[in-house]
Amino acid sequence: MRRHALLIPLLAIVGCSDSPKPGDSGKLNVVVTFSVLTDFTKQVGGDKVEITTLVGPDGDAHVFNPTPQDVAAIGRAGVVFENGAKFESDWFNKAYEASRSKANRVSTSAGMKLMEGDPDHKNTDLEPGHIHEVDPHVWHEVNNAIHMVGRVRDGLCEADPANSDYYRANAEKYLAKLKDLDAWILKTVAELPPTSRKLVTSHDTFGYFAKRYGFTVEGSVLPSFSTETADPSAKDFAELVDKVKREKVKAIFCEASHNDKLVNRLAQAAGVTVATPLYTDALGSAGSPGETYDGMMRHNVTTIVAALRP
Repeated sequence: MRRHALLIPLLAIVGCSDSPKPGDSGKLNVVVTFSVLTDFTKQVGGDKVEITTLVGPDGDAHVFNPTPQDVAAIGRAGVVFENGAKFESDWFNKAYEASRSKANRVSTSAGMKLMEGDPDHKNTDLEPGHIHEVDPHVWHEVNNAIHMVGRVRDGLCEADPANSDYYRANAEKYLAKLKDLDAWILKTVAELPPTSRKLVTSHDTFGYFAKRYGFTVEGSVLPSFSTETADPSAKDFAELVDKVKREKVKAIFCEASHNDKLVNRLAQAAGVTVATPLYTDALGSAGSPGETYDGMMRHNVTTIVAALRP
């Protein structure tokens, strides 16, 4: 697990930033924390924005360690977009503080009804006063992605009102595309009998997806919403093996941005197959099926349905 000690001396390195200004190209400087938000920002911002992505394709925002250059980019930004819901852990709070940024910091998950884990780490709706771990993986449900795009649109309009009509027009086109994507997922998943819609993954990332599209999350190798957690105990691992067998889970899923060693061990112990990796906490690299949000979701759904089909 990578730590975030690097951020302590960054205040001295970065110093106090000036007020946000357009970049050398005349475009609005935008910083986004991870690659899914980069795609949303590209779709809405088009050629009016210059984007710096902190955690790029195939990266892991749970354990990211910003560089001084990353912190300096935050200090120059006109607006900053984050997922929120503790997805970026503490590293982004520290990086933003170190940057002395004057940019508006927009949490794209703000205003959503989030999910959390109960003591057995089964996902439940978040209620006021609860202190359980919050699930930050909101983008796997397309209606949540629609909410996030709306937050990006509003953040860009506020930071750059001269181009607000442009941002709103781009957002309207992209939101229509996302509504079509949601309809396609519902239609494609309908090919699977409900009794076959059982998910076991590397870590707990598909709660929102499962709730919207009719799946059950039977378990995950890392029983946490974060990849920072330690490997499972021998007891937890054995219990998951037994559950995979008992529930007759046909395949389990590793993730493109995470080590699949434990998933392969689980599959071997339970006598099931490991499906083609899914894109979960990050988009894929350029040229991969998951290089855009639309491509990521279509790849994941097609892979899941094919692997679990009776």
